[in-house]
Amino acid sequence: MSAGGAPVPPPANPAVSFPAPRVTLPVGPDILRTYSGAFVCLEIVLGALVWILVASSNVPLPLLQGWVMFVSVTAFICSLLFLGVFLSGVVTQINANWNFLDLAYHFTVFVFYFGAFLLEAAATSLHDLRCNRTMAVQPLLNDNQYNINVAATKMPRSEMYQRDNQQKKGGHNSRMIFAFVTTACYGCSLGLALRRWRP
Repeated sequence: MSAGGAPVPPPANPAVSFPAPRVTLPVGPDILRTYSGAFVCLEIVLGALVWILVASSNVPLPLLQGWVMFVSVTAFICSLLFLGVFLSGVVTQINANWNFLDLAYHFTVFVFYFGAFLLEAAATSLHDLRCNRTMAVQPLLNDNQYNINVAATKMPRSEMYQRDNQQKKGGHNSRMIFAFVTTACYGCSLGLALRRWRP
């Protein structure tokens, strides 16, 4: 009681005074029915393919392979967490501007994946680069390593290379192409997030 005899009201509950989180994407399984949800699912699947292809190949440039692996694994895990937060409905319980967080996340991952794609393209272009190892001049990347870096492309080479390529019938050189397609998915998600974020 106060000095005047009137009771003191209890303090207000601080949880009630928080503003509602700002999010325009649907929560729960409904997110999978939107373009953004579909792109996040594609990012997860294609990012996993890039991760698997990088892990299963032997590249003579370990720094390049390490950076692409870091980007693909980190983006894969973060995309899973991003989708999980929306599927579970946690976004309605956390006071944040989710539209801005969506934009910032997709911008960051787009820039990193674009850099990883450029590194993959640069490694692929090193196929014809010759280096001097001991006394013999040899290609920096052998044909198998080159085939792993590029997807479904037939570039004119010497007759011997074309004959070897026909005999192998195999090299689905998909790492660079999947990195490009994953980058394009992150770019589309970035465009959708920018549209939601702008007032």
